[in-house]
This record gives sequence, C-alpha cells and structure tokens, in this order.
Amino acid sequence: MIRAITLAVLVALPAFAGPIGYAQATGYFKKDSRPTLYQPLNLLDGRDNTAWCSPTADTLNDHLTFGFKTVEKIEELRISTGNNFSAETWNQFGRAKKLELKTKKGSKAFEVKDERGTQVITFDPPLEGTYFTLEVLDQYPADDPDSPVCLTDVIFVAGGKPTSGAYLGTKLKYDKQTAAVMGTWFAGYPDKPDRFLSFFLDGTFRYSYEPYDTAKYQPKDVTGDYDASPGRLTFQIGKAKKSAKMNLDADTKSSRGGHLLVFEGDLPDDLKQQFRSVP
Repeated sequence: MIRAITLAVLVALPAFAGPIGYAQATGYFKKDSRPTLYQPLNLLDGRDNTAWCSPTADTLNDHLTFGFKTVEKIEELRISTGNNFSAETWNQFGRAKKLELKTKKGSKAFEVKDERGTQVITFDPPLEGTYFTLEVLDQYPADDPDSPVCLTDVIFVAGGKPTSGAYLGTKLKYDKQTAAVMGTWFAGYPDKPDRFLSFFLDGTFRYSYEPYDTAKYQPKDVTGDYDASPGRLTFQIGKAKKSAKMNLDADTKSSRGGHLLVFEGDLPDDLKQQFRSVP
C-alpha cells in the first residue's frame, strides 16, 4: 500500500500547493514487460531521468488523466516534453508537440517547442476542476517515426505553487495493486456521470454524488482510506473498516471501451454499484 501523506507534512511544505491526487494513462510503453519504466506517475516527480511514453507512435487513442482531492484552479503547466534522460533518448523517442488539456468546464490546446527543459504554459482564466485530461494531438517525430511519444514532466501549478515534484519521493513509486484502481471511476448517465469514485496515490479515496437536480437530491461526499490487495479493496470509513471483493474487467460489450469496477461486500450503498473507467 502507498501510505497516506499526513496533513502535518503538507503544512510543513509551504513552497508547494496541495499535492496532486494521481496521474493515470490509458496505456504506456512496455506496460506489461516493464511496468515501472514509463508509468504516468513519472510525470509528477520533476526529474529528467523519468518519463511517460505512449504505447505506440499513434497517440490519438491514448490520454493522460490527473486528479485532485478538491477543486483546483490551474494557472499554468510546467511541461518538459520528450524523454529527457539523455541526448540519445531525446532523439530515440518522439516528442509531444501539440497538446490539449480538458476539464468539465473548459479546455485549452497549446504547442510546445522541440527543445529540452521546462516550458511554461499559462491559463488566463485558470482551468478549474478536480480531474483533468491531457491529450497529445501532434508530435515531433523521432529518428524512427514508429517510436513512442514521450513527456518527461507535467507539473500543475495552483495558487502560484506546484502541486507535485521531487518532494513526493517514494509516494510516486509504482504499486501494482494500487495502479489497477488509481484514478477516477464514473457512474450514472452515459456521457453525463453524476457519481465519482476516486482513488489517490496516498492511500485515500473520495466518493462524491453530484446530482443535476439539486432541488430534489442532495450532494454527498464519502472519504476515507483504502488498501488494495489482489482482488480486494479494504475501505476505512471513519472507524469502520470494510473489505470488499473487487471485480475489474474489460468492458467488451460497450463501444465506449475501458473497464468496469464492481464491489461485492458489506459496503455503503453508494459504493455498491457499477463504476466505469470512462465517463
């Protein structure tokens, strides 16, 4: 389990905003054979020697998702494109050129230069949300045009302060069981979900019900800790600890793709429903 970051630690780090909750990807290079090498959490560590790389040279069917525990107003992105580990890896892999950052309330497309190092993208007005999707729309090709496309860092800035960086340290290490569920899952209407279940890298989760008809239905939040193990999740909600069987299967019946997540066990009714990996 990835241990929870305590509030005391966060307060002791005034140079940073509240930490990012997760980074996920629809896929990445060598995910099955070397799952730690190009995982999406590499984008949050502020280091040149780690990167995320797409499964193939075609990025149009892949995207990255970044989540926060509360609504954040993102003023800028600090992006390092390509695999910046060395001059050799820089040329070996493709580099992101045009990208688009999306949230429920807006989107912004932008281009970065084909150069090593951090580039700053500003948003005026800021983009606001609890989760954001980043898509690579165009690329600078590698020496081999069939090579995957890479990003070294994507650092979100809110309130003038970065939400991730090297200070997260071991919190960004790959964990197979946590990686299977980390991110935001959706329930409710197709294309218009109103129920969200998010698992964060620090071992906490948040369920939120955001009804469209607030005159008839009340919003609801449930938060707590979780522990992922093969086939099960243990939820700590207040003083109650509930262990549930976890069914995580590819959604082969829907053209929407993605995965379905279902829990079986003595859980609150809010969690005993079918969640999907795509809105």
